[in-house]
Amino acid sequence: MTAETVRPVLTAVEGMEASDGAGVRMTRMVGTPRLRMLDPFLMLDYFGSDSPQDYLAGFPDHPHRGFETVTYMLAGRMRHWDNHGHEGVIETGGVQWMTAGRGVIHSEMPEQTEGLMKGFQLWINLPARLKMTEPAYQEFAADRIPVETREGGATVTVIAGTTGKGTAGPVRGGPTEARYFDVALPPGAAFAEAVPAGHTAALVVFEGSVLAPGTSVRLGGPRVLVLGEGDRVEVSAGPSGARFLLLSGRPIGEPVAWGGPFVMNSREEVMQAYRDFEEGKF
Repeated sequence: MTAETVRPVLTAVEGMEASDGAGVRMTRMVGTPRLRMLDPFLMLDYFGSDSPQDYLAGFPDHPHRGFETVTYMLAGRMRHWDNHGHEGVIETGGVQWMTAGRGVIHSEMPEQTEGLMKGFQLWINLPARLKMTEPAYQEFAADRIPVETREGGATVTVIAGTTGKGTAGPVRGGPTEARYFDVALPPGAAFAEAVPAGHTAALVVFEGSVLAPGTSVRLGGPRVLVLGEGDRVEVSAGPSGARFLLLSGRPIGEPVAWGGPFVMNSREEVMQAYRDFEEGKF
């Protein structure tokens, strides 16, 4: 039997300030000059503010094609709508996993005028064979997302994928077999989790700090820790504890042509997406 190898931290990348939608302020973690993408993950935005002017404008109607979007609310309320008849409100602890496929027009607008709005939006690529699939939704409130408690007080909120202890998230990870865990550690606590060899893996630290094997300093957030090859993730929390996302997924390994809200395999396909949108074919 081959011993498991711990994934090293290849690089630790700080997020960059950004603005999207109608002027919503956020920190872009993936999809920046510092970290272009982590196949199959295209982009990751972290938003968090208790100043209404930072989020009230929201994300009015806009199109997507060729990938999936995942919105995970840590605090606040966001209403979503699309032109395929889906509408609802994501509240604190809830998640919406949208497969844009061949095309949707949707909006995401705050359902609050004050208080804290905090969460993540992740873009996950689709392989060429699925880029023109029918749009689909998975949406789950906090009470449908299991929380696994581990020795030492660690908790793992399992959104997608299954932990080594057998806790399965409600979201189907799709062709990339994506895992999406929200891990909270008390001060000094350790965390270990098997991750499939060959899959891309990263930790997104957004509270406190962690100490990872092969590093001599504690790494705080918001920061993406890109992990190297191996079978296992191991970290421990700093003196103020830690909270981070564990993301992993099977790389697609295909050309990526990115044009605004469309992610295809060639520029010609991106231009076709713009034409289809303008002609009302979404």
